Amino acid sequence: MYTVFMIIAIVLILVILLALIAPKSYQVSRSIELEHSPEKVWSHLKFLKKQQEWSPWARKDPDMVLTFTGIDGEVGATSHWNGNKEVGEGEQEITRIVEGERIEQDLRFLKPYKSQSDCYMTLEEHEVNKSKVTWGFTGKNKFPMSIMMLFMSMDKMVGKDFEQGLQNLKHNLNS
Repeated sequence: MYTVFMIIAIVLILVILLALIAPKSYQVSRSIELEHSPEKVWSHLKFLKKQQEWSPWARKDPDMVLTFTGIDGEVGATSHWNGNKEVGEGEQEITRIVEGERIEQDLRFLKPYKSQSDCYMTLEEHEVNKSKVTWGFTGKNKFPMSIMMLFMSMDKMVGKDFEQGLQNLKHNLNS
C-alpha cells in the first residue's frame, strides 16, 4: 500500500511541476511579400468567402461544408466549417477591422477538440504597389494541453499551413 501511495504522490508532483513550467500561451505567424498593391490584396483578406479561395485547409477537404452568417467583410460575419479529420469542425468570426490594414478574428475549434485562438492578418504597403501580409494567431494553453505543449510545437503544427496559405494567396493574386 505504501508503494502505491508513493507512486501516486510522485506522479502527482511530476504533473504539478510540468504544469508550472509548461508554456501558458502560443503565437504563430508567417509573412509574405507580394507584388501587388495593398488595395488589391485587401479584398482577399477581409472577406471570409475570399479567404476560402486560398485557405490551405479548404484544399485539404474540398468537400468541407461551409456556412456563412452575417455580412461578409464586416464585424460579426462568421464562417462555420465541418470537414474531414484533417480540418475538423469550427468557426471563425470577424471581431475587428482596421480598414485596409488589419483584420482580427475569433477562431473557435469544436472538433477534434475544443479550443479558441485569436487570429489576425495585417497588410502593409512594402514599396510602391507592393504589399506585405502577415497572418498569425495566438492563444492560451490550458491544462492539460499546456503539458503536452512541452513536447509539441504549435509553430511546427500549423506554421507550414500558414506558409502554404500565403503561397496560395500569392498564386491567386498572380492568376
